[in-house]
Amino acid sequence: MASDGVHESDVSDETDDHRAAPEPQGDAVAAAEAAGPSNSESVRIDSWIWSVRLVKTRSMGAAACKGGHVRVNGERVKAAHSVRVGDEVRLRHEGRERIVVVKRVIRKRVGAPVAAECYVDNSPPPPPRETVAPAGVRDRGTGRPTKRDRRELERLRDLPAAGSPDDAPDPHRGAQGTARRTTRRGTQR
Repeated sequence: MASDGVHESDVSDETDDHRAAPEPQGDAVAAAEAAGPSNSESVRIDSWIWSVRLVKTRSMGAAACKGGHVRVNGERVKAAHSVRVGDEVRLRHEGRERIVVVKRVIRKRVGAPVAAECYVDNSPPPPPRETVAPAGVRDRGTGRPTKRDRRELERLRDLPAAGSPDDAPDPHRGAQGTARRTTRRGTQR
């Protein structure tokens, strides 16, 4: 074959396995399987919640376990608790409770699409963010708000004005609302 002008390395044998480019979904499954433990290994709960991206760091996962924010099948667990397929994991984190059921056990952190395949998310939807009106955006260089501007801002924010009748009586004022002043001879009106 080399004498025909074709180099031997250019000719492929039939024993070479030609693989088609794997599909993205196949890559995700392969990555999750590669990140999974071998048959005899188990995975700690702090490591698992980190690897499926429920917390940002493993130490945050361990701190959540130590603080009692992680429950597996209804019981508070320590960071070293082993996770198995089918376990229900409840995690209170950042003011929200996440409820997930373990589908696949992995020990290495993987990408978000792969991590989402490792659990079934039964969490309630996150609470809506409170829509807060901007706190009186003023043009640059306009200076301090006037008394009128301040009252308009308070009206927008639904705050009671400083001189409104809802305010408690000032202990330094008399019955008629006039200020008392103290002199050397005593209190005068």
